Amino acid sequence: MRPLSFDRIVGVIFMEQLKEKFYTNFIAEQRWRYVTEGLSTTFIVTIFAILLGIVIGFIVAIIRSTADRKVTKKGIILSAADGICRFYLTVIRGTPVMIQLLIMYYVIFTSPDISKRFVAILSFGINSGAYVAEILRSGIMSIEKGQFEAGRSLGLTYIQTMRHIIIPQAFRNVLPAVANEFICLLKETSICGYIALTDITHGANVIRSQTYEPLMPLLAAAFIYLLVVTLMSIGVTRLEKKLRTDER
Repeated sequence: MRPLSFDRIVGVIFMEQLKEKFYTNFIAEQRWRYVTEGLSTTFIVTIFAILLGIVIGFIVAIIRSTADRKVTKKGIILSAADGICRFYLTVIRGTPVMIQLLIMYYVIFTSPDISKRFVAILSFGINSGAYVAEILRSGIMSIEKGQFEAGRSLGLTYIQTMRHIIIPQAFRNVLPAVANEFICLLKETSICGYIALTDITHGANVIRSQTYEPLMPLLAAAFIYLLVVTLMSIGVTRLEKKLRTDER
C-alpha cells in the first residue's frame, strides 16, 4: 500500500475540518433554520416593498411629469401635489435608508406589538418609491411632447394618452434601471437586523455569535444573495428581450 503524500494528507485534514465546521454552523442544533427563516423574511419584505414602491413611484412620477411637462393647466391642486412630491423626494433620497428604518420603528411605531415585517416593508417601500419615481419620470420625460399632442388630437383624454401611448414606451426605456433598483432593494434589506428582524444577514450573524466562526455563515449569506440577484438579472434580461420582440 502506497503511503499518502503530504499534499493528500493536508487535503484530507482540510476536508475533515470543513465538514466539521459545516456541521457546527448549520447542522448542529438545526442552525440552518436561521438562514431559511431569514431567506423567507428577505423575500417577503422585498416583494411587498417592491409592490409598494411601484405604486408610490408611479403616482409621484405622474404628478411630477405632469407638472414639468405643462401638458395640462397647472392649478392649485397640481401645484400643491407637486410641492409635496418634491419634498418627499428630497427627504427620502437625502437620508440613509437605515435611519429611515430606525425612525419608522423606534419613533413612528413605538408599540412593541407592531410587526417588524410590516415596519420593514413600509420603510423600504417608501424609500424605493422615491427612486422608482425619478426613474419613471425620466422615462416619461424622454418621450417627445408631440406624442402627447398626437394622442390628444385623436380625442384621447390625458389619462388615456398616458396609459396607451406614453407609459408603455417609458416602461420599456427604464426597465433596466427599475430592475437595478429592485436588486439594490433586495440587498438593502440586509439592515433589517437593526430592528431585530431575522433576514439572511441577521440569521448568519446569529450563527456566527453562537459558533464564533464567522467565515462559513457569512459566505453562505453572500452566496444566497448572489444566487438570488443572478436569477433576478436573468429574469429581467428575458423580459427585456420579450418586450423588444413584442415591440417589433
